[in-house]
Amino acid sequence: MPRALKASPQAPSTMKELKDTLWKAADKLRGSMDASQYKDVILGLVFLKYVSDAFDERRAHIRDELTADGYDEEQIAELIDDTDEYTGRGVFWVPANARWEFLAENAKGLRPSMDSAEKSVGALVDEAMDAVMQANPQLSGTLPRIFNRDNVDQRRLGELIDLFNSARFTAQGQGGVDGRRARDLLGEVYEYFLEKFAAAEGKRGGEFYTPAGVVRVLVEMLQPTRGRVYDPACGSGGMFVQAEKFIDAHHGEGSDISVYGQELNERTWRMAKMNLAIHGLNGNLASRWGDTFARDLHPDLQADFVMANPPFNIKDWARSEDDPRWRFGVPPAGNANYAWIQHVLSKLAPSGQAGVVMANGSMSSNSGGEGKIRAEIVEADLVSCMVALPTQLFRSTGIPVCVWFFAKDKGARAGEVLFIDARNLGHMVDRAERALSDEDIARIAETFHAWRGVGSDAAPEEYVDVAGFCYSAPLAEVKAADYSLTPGRYVGAAAAADDVEPIEEKLARLRALLEAQFAEAARSAEVVRQQLGRLS
Repeated sequence: MPRALKASPQAPSTMKELKDTLWKAADKLRGSMDASQYKDVILGLVFLKYVSDAFDERRAHIRDELTADGYDEEQIAELIDDTDEYTGRGVFWVPANARWEFLAENAKGLRPSMDSAEKSVGALVDEAMDAVMQANPQLSGTLPRIFNRDNVDQRRLGELIDLFNSARFTAQGQGGVDGRRARDLLGEVYEYFLEKFAAAEGKRGGEFYTPAGVVRVLVEMLQPTRGRVYDPACGSGGMFVQAEKFIDAHHGEGSDISVYGQELNERTWRMAKMNLAIHGLNGNLASRWGDTFARDLHPDLQADFVMANPPFNIKDWARSEDDPRWRFGVPPAGNANYAWIQHVLSKLAPSGQAGVVMANGSMSSNSGGEGKIRAEIVEADLVSCMVALPTQLFRSTGIPVCVWFFAKDKGARAGEVLFIDARNLGHMVDRAERALSDEDIARIAETFHAWRGVGSDAAPEEYVDVAGFCYSAPLAEVKAADYSLTPGRYVGAAAAADDVEPIEEKLARLRALLEAQFAEAARSAEVVRQQLGRLS
């Protein structure tokens, strides 16, 4: 077995090095346990490290404040354990046996043994998870307790804990990777692990992870900087996290938004709860997981922004024909796409906006009454923009995808729909996956903002149609196209690049090229004849 990794000056010092080191170490645990358990083990440790670091950071601040106010050590010892001083600042209370320093010190060399009074590493971690949940009721039932099972290699678990310890997640300005706060660092590591797990699990990974580029398209276009943000199929909470990053980049506060979500899968719901906690978001993901169609856990919510990537083309879903959400028509039993769309529309406040990732077929399907539902939604003037995305953005599916954008109040753009064909954007990061660059995302978002007549700092740019990329269509034109919402149908072909080469020069160049190719062909033919002559 490899030796435990010790804290040292050679601990990871860049974000990339930190991510790569932790992933390689975490990967050692993968063996007999299945992928979902492995994911829970690693992300559970990441969360525990975060809450412990945040607790230690707050504890140090309390001590400094009390010392500056002239309190002596005895008084400090009495006051420093006031739980309100932590929870009142959005920091989880961490009992002594759940603090990372305790785990790192006591995890060394311990092995499971029926005859020993010593506890295994896994038992210590399970107890730590219990202690954190008991001390913080909002986390009850959220954290995994799977570390002391037979298929978890205790030696390697101890090594991983030791490595997390050596990663030196510390307070802002006190060293650590890139000098950033523990919450920021652990948040990045958590998201990195989610992405790696999604790639490793293939199709199933799409149940909890939406590619960051796709999420950013929604966030950058909608700009959810305040109000209620809702995701009815929230997965691991990526939409909320990206919204918080957007707010931070624009010098706002995460507390400016109220987060609401629902998730069907129990394990994914737990991941989302941990993800929001790591990023300092107080989200209402309901008291438990549940099916959005069978039981809406936020029945009275009217959201300012809805962002969602629901599962595509669900055939077996909880359908009730008299559901009041079906304002524009009852969705077919064999496909839930228009059920998701109408559920989202039912959640919008009077000035609300939404972005929903859908399979491309949703833009033009007429089966099961979907065409009629789409026509009703278009005629209600709720569709603001349709974006066709490039292929291969999702590792989990080869189905081409698009994003529907809705708005209850389209302002000066009432009676129009913006179509954006972004299928030619993006670049391949490997043989299986495409990614959108910052410039690609900015181009899509800025086109939408110019069309809407909104800007961030300066006056918005004037919108113009661009052949092959974007086109603003009046509703009459959409109706004439049988309410098809496929952007390629409206934007047309891109204009050919201007040919500035004079015709005489082009003919001369092409003649010379052709003659050179004829000469090369003749030379090759002569070589072949010579070789055949040697054989005869």
